[in-house]
Amino acid sequence: MDEERSLNLLGALALSIVDALNAVVTANTGGGETPAALVTLGAEPGLSINELRQILNLSHPGTVRLIDRLETQGLVERRSGTDGRTLALFLTEAGFERRQAILAERRQQLQVAVQSLSAAERKQLTKLLEKMLAAMTTDELRAYAICRLCEEEVCPGDRCPVEQQYFRLVESD
Repeated sequence: MDEERSLNLLGALALSIVDALNAVVTANTGGGETPAALVTLGAEPGLSINELRQILNLSHPGTVRLIDRLETQGLVERRSGTDGRTLALFLTEAGFERRQAILAERRQQLQVAVQSLSAAERKQLTKLLEKMLAAMTTDELRAYAICRLCEEEVCPGDRCPVEQQYFRLVESD
């Protein structure tokens, strides 16, 4: 009963956080996969449409339409890819600014969720979150999907539980 209640509480918290994040991100970008695309391209400049499609779990036509929209808004630009057959996607200066706004609003909403915790409780929460995120990392695409709205500047790869777990998976293969 206690474990079921904990799971229920976790689900309620997760849904509450997702609702809050979706509300502020939608207000800033119009919603959909736009925020994840901007955050991902800021962290991984030069991705191809196919790579972005896989990370966002969209169809190829859906990803092309998304990039068309972002390009029209002056947030993304297409450049020649490394192999000459693909296009590489990069944020424009306006795209970087929008990315920063999305991440700042995301951070504010997450602070609401943890502000009632003491410093010791926040430290304990961090350890638990690291353990849970590592357990959810099963492959490269899942790692990208988990971190598609992450603020990589505050959680660099050498400290990211998702990236570290992914490297452990690669080493064990």
